[in-house]
Amino acid sequence: MGKSNISFPGSKMLQQLGHGLSHLFYPRLCEGCSKPMLKEEEVLCISCCLQLPETGDQQHEDNEAALRFAGRIPFIGAASYAYFTTEGLLQHLLHGLKYGGKQEIGVFLGKRLGAALQEVPWAKTVDMIIPVPLHKAKQASRGYNQSLLIANGISEKLNIPVADNILYRLRDTESQTHKTLSERINNMENAFAVKNYREIQGKHILLCDDVLTTGATLEACALALLRENDVKISLATIGIAVS
Repeated sequence: MGKSNISFPGSKMLQQLGHGLSHLFYPRLCEGCSKPMLKEEEVLCISCCLQLPETGDQQHEDNEAALRFAGRIPFIGAASYAYFTTEGLLQHLLHGLKYGGKQEIGVFLGKRLGAALQEVPWAKTVDMIIPVPLHKAKQASRGYNQSLLIANGISEKLNIPVADNILYRLRDTESQTHKTLSERINNMENAFAVKNYREIQGKHILLCDDVLTTGATLEACALALLRENDVKISLATIGIAVS
């Protein structure tokens, strides 16, 4: 017997009442201020969204993100969505994403970044988005790759496909946190490799990650993609670290 499409009078009202009661007793809390959010709000309330320290410089070719890669790798464009500072709101959000299991934060921030890129000329020519991969052991431990969640959010806004089957990490590298630029570059040297080469031939690839500090990780990813392939590279991150 086929599934009935009959809706009974009042069923929609009861469903809405159920959602209302659920929100009353189990409200969704803002990740910034911990206050209950409105139905249309996601991850952050409107007030906390306004407190995100957006760079607003995506349209400028010589923005801070682009300057950090200048002279190091050939790239079309680079951009970061917001400033990342110690104890700041963005650090709080990304900590929850990476270590608190709050995967929805990754997609949310990815959509914010994607929205910021919608009117950027070079972003209109991107063919695919590739997230910085985690080592398989770290991804198994965490349960997900935060950069892939960010890529999915960007994809939703730019309508560009995500390809997470191209770039992979050869080894589980040491933490970059307390390393100098040269140490970071050495740590990431030959850490990534490429498969499914034919899928990226002649493509403009947007590499994405969570935070840009020295750029050593994204540089290593870009070099792996550029080594044997006729590709163009652009780079985007949620945050850019500033003192």
